[in-house]
Amino acid sequence: MVSLVLIGLLGGLITGISPCILPVLPVIFLSGGAQGARARDGDEAPATSRWRPYLVVAGLVISFTAFTLLGSTLLNLLHLPQDVIRWAGIVLLALIGAGMIIPKVMEILERPFARFQRSGSAGPSNGFLLGLVLGAAYVPCAGPVLAAVSVAGSTGRIGADTITLAIAFGLGTAVPLLAFALAGRRLTERLKAFRRRQRAVRVSAGALMLALSAALVLNLPAVLQRALPDYTAPLQAGIDNALRGGAGAGEGGRCVDGASDLAHCGRLPQIEGITTWFNTPGEQPLTDADRAGKVTLVDFWAYSCINCQRSIPGIQKLHEVYGDAGLQVIGVHSPEYAFEKEVGNVRGGAADLGITYPVAVDSDLVTWRNFDNHYWPAHYLADSSGELRQVKFGEGGEATTERLVRELLRQANPGVQLPAPVFADDEPDVSGPRTPETYLGSARAIGFAGGRLSEGTSSYDFPAEQAADTFSLDGRWKVTAQAISPDGGPARLRLRYQGRQVNLVVSGEGDITYTANGEKRTIRVSGVPNSIELVSTQDTREGLLELEVGEGVSLYSFTFG
Repeated sequence: MVSLVLIGLLGGLITGISPCILPVLPVIFLSGGAQGARARDGDEAPATSRWRPYLVVAGLVISFTAFTLLGSTLLNLLHLPQDVIRWAGIVLLALIGAGMIIPKVMEILERPFARFQRSGSAGPSNGFLLGLVLGAAYVPCAGPVLAAVSVAGSTGRIGADTITLAIAFGLGTAVPLLAFALAGRRLTERLKAFRRRQRAVRVSAGALMLALSAALVLNLPAVLQRALPDYTAPLQAGIDNALRGGAGAGEGGRCVDGASDLAHCGRLPQIEGITTWFNTPGEQPLTDADRAGKVTLVDFWAYSCINCQRSIPGIQKLHEVYGDAGLQVIGVHSPEYAFEKEVGNVRGGAADLGITYPVAVDSDLVTWRNFDNHYWPAHYLADSSGELRQVKFGEGGEATTERLVRELLRQANPGVQLPAPVFADDEPDVSGPRTPETYLGSARAIGFAGGRLSEGTSSYDFPAEQAADTFSLDGRWKVTAQAISPDGGPARLRLRYQGRQVNLVVSGEGDITYTANGEKRTIRVSGVPNSIELVSTQDTREGLLELEVGEGVSLYSFTFG
């Protein structure tokens, strides 16, 4: 039990300093200063104000821990949607933010708590309710400890060990959060500018809460978290080893996480207990007959999991490049949190991430338990006979996974024609700025200079000016969810980029003509989606590429080294 307490404390501490917590830090940081305005106005006793940072953090940790453990079970008993807690938290957070800007709104919010406030307990003004609301609304990414707690809570298998882990995790998370809250209070107490502008500080805190509410609705924190490297990943891996006792993965521990060679790890466990399938013909389940003779890559994911969001583009690319060669990718969506059990939420998350391979919604975690899985993301690779040959937990390892997929495809069909590999290495060493991966299909196109790129056939014109890290089109193009292709004759694409290398994923039959390093080149495209190198230089530079693409060629994405 002592070891569980230590593991929980360390896991919570690491989560509290991870990129996942960044979106709520401004609200926590300003909580003390904002309340100083209320104390100055005489609305609250100074002693209560001094306790505000502790109350905010206590409320956040208590509500998040309780909802993670018991939320799903409680909602099932009440026959309520699984995402009602999160949406209620977001609405209440917006109301508290409005109340900090408009005193009349805060007065209305405080009325139910008036009797408790007279006895020194918690109302919206002293921070505890704000903490409770933050804990309900905000979802950090799950490390191994939080994963163990949330799965136990979701399946109703809550025991003494799970409760111990949950409480210890909450206390560990509270330490760095409380440090930020106290630092915010200390700053507002010492700086004259804050003391003179208490009203402005309070309004700013309210505006931050409103902004956080809107960002949570639009899932913008995930965009920030995906853009930042997970600098706590090695620490999380150490916690995971301690929590699992160093056991290997797969049957009998015979598969080693991230192994560079194929092993023999027993039969691939059954995918069953699935709530819904989608991205399949007629949204029918994939049967054993559908998968017979195919190499299978099973990816466990959850749509709010930041590590999964970073990993999925690589899985999607393997599906696009090797699907026709005999690779069957299956995304098993196993929820971390109650709101991820809602099938509509899963569909929306998959669409946002551009997933086109089959998805099995494992809301009751039946398949999760069949695999004895403990991780988001987790990849299980099986050969054409259904034997598990390799496992990979967490992000990275795309080049190794691709190499093993190619090896298994050749074993299944020695005569198979495979395109060139699309991943150069597992962890590319890139120095200097580079343009992020640029998808060209409408499902994930984010760098289009003309605004939003919509499905359908349209005529386009190059803009007079084009910003860095964007692409533009000229001529008539057909746009689908995953790719673009000229319609009725050749068309042009212009790309402004930064980096040392430019690669393009293409398919079809036709020519691409472009100029690079002062030299005009023509590349013949033929076959299934494949990655071709357009530019390679010794140093990082800004560049402009203009491509003339022949009819019959489909363009999927640019990647940069």
